[in-house]
Amino acid sequence: MSLPAQLPLDLGHRAAMGCEDFLVAPSNADAVAWLDRWPSWPAPALTVYGPAGGGKTHLGHVWRARSRAVIVDGAALDRADLPALLARANAVIVESADAVAGKPAREEALFHLYNLARESGGHLLLLSRKPPSRWRVRLADLRSRLKGAPAVAVEAPDDALLAAVLVKLFADRQLRPGLELVTYLLTRMERSLDAARVVVAALDRASLAAHRRVTVPLAREVLADLEREAEETKNGPRNRRTPRHRVRSEQGAG
Repeated sequence: MSLPAQLPLDLGHRAAMGCEDFLVAPSNADAVAWLDRWPSWPAPALTVYGPAGGGKTHLGHVWRARSRAVIVDGAALDRADLPALLARANAVIVESADAVAGKPAREEALFHLYNLARESGGHLLLLSRKPPSRWRVRLADLRSRLKGAPAVAVEAPDDALLAAVLVKLFADRQLRPGLELVTYLLTRMERSLDAARVVVAALDRASLAAHRRVTVPLAREVLADLEREAEETKNGPRNRRTPRHRVRSEQGAG
């Protein structure tokens, strides 16, 4: 992995999710272009799919700011009042839309919601990890509807996008990371936008708690703590320890 001498901040910006900025990059540019075409989509629905942490939900909020769409989870679709979902703005975002697959009641609900949107001139934004062709939908009519609607991928973020997101997240907290710190994080953190938010928040907390600058040594300790916490969440706690950045702070205070 290589980064330019200066941090890559020349990505496109657009307002999203309140005061946050959405960064347009090659990994999400196709999906952004499709959202920009709304409401002139060739079908009532558009599916945006890709790995967790790639920014699908953030993209959904970008579209929601324009369309005023209602958000519903695919796992709860069979319990939703379908006409009411479209009544407010004639636009619906279905999170985890692939959760309907293999569940007859949910598949029926998405099929009816699709038909209601088509009849009313409304639109559905379906967000999922997999493309509809891999959902294993049993309802033939729903498969046909999904096959006739566009689907676009959001790829895993590349180095330039992750670096720009890290810099922006630090800036939101009035922190100015150096190139060495950003490069270090890129080579060691999970490669997702969600992970970037978690890491920056943890570094900010650790810096304040230990009265230390946000540097590579602090990042090394924080990443180790986050990895241990993730292991404990998965496998159960073993020997709980005070985070190293707190130990050093307490020793220094003595």
